[in-house]
Amino acid sequence: MQNDKVSIIIPFKDTADFLPECLDSIVNQTYIDWEVLAVNDHSTDTSLELLSSYSQRDKRIKVFQNNGNGIIPALQTAFAQSSGGFVTRMDSDDIMEPNRLEVMVNSLIKYGKGHVAVGKVKYFSNRGISNGYQRYEEWLNQLTSTGNNFEEIYKECVIPSPCWMVYRSDFEQSEGFEPKRYPEDYDLTFRFYEHGFKIIPCDQVLHLWRDYDTRTSRTHEHYAQNYFLDIKLHYFLKLDYDKNRPLVVWGAGFKGKKIAKGLKKQGLDFIWLCDNPKKIGKKIYGKELVHFEALQSLKNPQSIITVANENAQYEIRSYFSELGQLPMQDYFFFC
Repeated sequence: MQNDKVSIIIPFKDTADFLPECLDSIVNQTYIDWEVLAVNDHSTDTSLELLSSYSQRDKRIKVFQNNGNGIIPALQTAFAQSSGGFVTRMDSDDIMEPNRLEVMVNSLIKYGKGHVAVGKVKYFSNRGISNGYQRYEEWLNQLTSTGNNFEEIYKECVIPSPCWMVYRSDFEQSEGFEPKRYPEDYDLTFRFYEHGFKIIPCDQVLHLWRDYDTRTSRTHEHYAQNYFLDIKLHYFLKLDYDKNRPLVVWGAGFKGKKIAKGLKKQGLDFIWLCDNPKKIGKKIYGKELVHFEALQSLKNPQSIITVANENAQYEIRSYFSELGQLPMQDYFFFC
């Protein structure tokens, strides 16, 4: 008999100002077969008292203390206490749209195991949304509407950490919250990709994502850009790199240098391309930079693109298209 309960994993720390809106949005879901596993990560405000009061009024809400320190031990603590046939996450400072759980459960039942239910997101803030977050929201929602999220997985985290749902068996197959690799949401997304899960397209906004100055993604050291590059390179070498093909790095800015150092640390040889006349012919880390037209003389290369400028990216895509090379097979944008 299928277990249709949804286990909602919520780590929390010092979010007392936002918890009532978060919890009310769960209590008011149109889908009622759920449990909240909320884990207190050593809060110093009234967050624990707030959650405890909600749990006394609604037995579906359960509160635990973190067995360790930080978000990954909190997630592990919560999942160990869960019993639902479906698993999802929620951030303690965000808001669910009333039909979020219903839409996701119905999608998973329709498509079956081996799928990830997602939803569009919308940022909100009492001081307005920055241009960067606005562009990320638009990019993410465009991917979500077609289910093509994994096609740009090396650019940025393509599944919003508080807006996904999977079957419990699929979650466990992909090792759940076990790996201690940050950012943990991006790492989980890569593991969904690694196991060949399919994204279920969704054209509805299901999650309201709060932005404020002290949110974790703005302040935590593990969300610094260099960690993103590390995790991208780790999974590229594990999942998509073909050691029998010439490896290319295109771009010699901060990101290109970071990738080059990572490859040299692994003992991997590569051709370093550049379109900056001032850098061509120079050596960085003992590797000479060559003009990007050298790509034409390589037999069946794989290229990592570290150029961030959007106009330049468009031109690079066109160039690869002219060469008959394909994204996520022959070339991979890392930014």
